[in-house]
Amino acid sequence: MNIRDARKDEVQAIRKQRLQAYSIYAKAINQNHWQALKQAISSDADIQPGVELLVAEHEGIALGSAALFPANTDAYQGHVEELDYPEIRVLAVTPEAQGKGVASALIEECIHRAKAKGYCWIGLHTGAFMHGAIRLYERVGFERLPQYDFEPANDGIIVKAFRKAI
Repeated sequence: MNIRDARKDEVQAIRKQRLQAYSIYAKAINQNHWQALKQAISSDADIQPGVELLVAEHEGIALGSAALFPANTDAYQGHVEELDYPEIRVLAVTPEAQGKGVASALIEECIHRAKAKGYCWIGLHTGAFMHGAIRLYERVGFERLPQYDFEPANDGIIVKAFRKAI
């Protein structure tokens, strides 16, 4: 598997693949929250200056992607104060590649890049309903930071904060 920077001509395909991967949650949450999530994962936030959009591929086929947001960036459109460490966002793996180490490889590449820039921490946020993702993040050493949780759609669904020492 190869992890690389996304090309500009791949951004729309990455967002489409991301929507496909996240669509498993459409029935797990209310319609308003699903619409808010769709908007967030389809926005132009992943091409802001300083954001590294990564692609995991095997034999030329994109299996997943993630965005690494720089420290001190408004990665969540005002929901969370700017944090002094990079954040992994919009991690997505195609349904057929899930469970094959793609997400772990993307996380490891994000950690490697953050560490290379001299950071001691890396963070992320994930929906409370994303149980598989939470298990993965905890398995690779991310710890909860509830003081940075937020509720984006005012519907009782919490987006949980995590951070890992690197």
